[in-house]
Amino acid sequence: MRERNRDPWDPSIYQTGDTQPPKRKGSCLMLLAVAVVLFGGIATVLSFLGVSLFGMRPDSEESAPVSFVAEESQAPTEATTAPTAAGGEHALELNQSPQAVENVPQEGGLSLQEIYEKAINSVVSITSDVGTGTGVVVNKDGYIVTNAHVIAGATAIEVLLTDGRMVAATLVGADGVSDLAVLHVQATDLAPAEFGNSESVRVGDAVVAIGDPLGIELRGTMTNGIVSAINRDITTGGRTMTLIQTNAALNSGNSGGPLLNCYGQVIGINTMKIGDNMNTVGVEGLGFAIPSTTVKEVVDQLMHQGYVSGRPGLGLEAQALSPFDRMYYRLPQGLYITAVETGSDAADKGILPGDVLLALDGTYLTAVEDLQSALYSYNAGDMVRLTIYRNGSQYYVDVVLSEAR
Repeated sequence: MRERNRDPWDPSIYQTGDTQPPKRKGSCLMLLAVAVVLFGGIATVLSFLGVSLFGMRPDSEESAPVSFVAEESQAPTEATTAPTAAGGEHALELNQSPQAVENVPQEGGLSLQEIYEKAINSVVSITSDVGTGTGVVVNKDGYIVTNAHVIAGATAIEVLLTDGRMVAATLVGADGVSDLAVLHVQATDLAPAEFGNSESVRVGDAVVAIGDPLGIELRGTMTNGIVSAINRDITTGGRTMTLIQTNAALNSGNSGGPLLNCYGQVIGINTMKIGDNMNTVGVEGLGFAIPSTTVKEVVDQLMHQGYVSGRPGLGLEAQALSPFDRMYYRLPQGLYITAVETGSDAADKGILPGDVLLALDGTYLTAVEDLQSALYSYNAGDMVRLTIYRNGSQYYVDVVLSEAR
């Protein structure tokens, strides 16, 4: 048979040769579909009746499912369900615990229990109308050291002694630069703490902190840790402090309490932790204490003269204006001057009680803390420019800073 000339792009010619189009398969497909439906129906009925199309096979060890293992695996995977224990054969057993072992941080030191017993009577709880904190007895004559921020703005202060006595306290002096304050109570039978020299502290030394975390309900809490760093410069509130860093747990209420070495000596006064004063959340184990060398320098001056020499002051007292006061008296935002020290340069320049202090060298002030922070960068004898509001007008006054007392 002779081949015909074929056009490969002719749609009427099949590519498989010179053949006729295949017969329609629609009827076959329809029969196949019907068979599948019938077979599926029969299988469903038999399954409902509990009959297997491929024969019934009782459950046995041979019917376990096949476990597919990756090529790199050398052994089949273990079962994911642990077997249960029969009866009390594997029940949890509690053994009699021996008495706690004395925990001695390092050779020659005291145990944690001995440190607590030595120091606890020297630790007091401080409460006031502005909050709570912790303090350390300096001497038996009733002098107590704490943080300045614990009693800042307080008008009434009380001290809870270890023996349960609640006694009124007076403020001897406070120093915002070092965050230290000294209180005095009418008592002559207090147990003074033993202070050690913080210059001998090394990174890694064992330490403990004692105080009232979260208030007097948890008073006398002791936490332990190590010295994490020394001579750590921390800037907060406009001032830079050189502190001892520790991972001993510190919380609100521990402020003013002691950081003790393994001999039960106070080597620092706890002052802050990262995540508290610095508004950083989710941080643990970053606490700081004022070294005892700084504590001695400041406390000695506060007890002797009520202030620290060389600290700058304006020679006036002021308080923040509430939104109500500003609206009612139609005053601008600033600090309301309540008193001016006689003989100060501020008094000589004509500043009067009732004036509003708006700014210091261009730094606007809305809280007393703003004024304190602004003064940290100056020394007594420096001149600053004050912006004063009086009777609807603003004035600029150049004032020489005096020694704050």
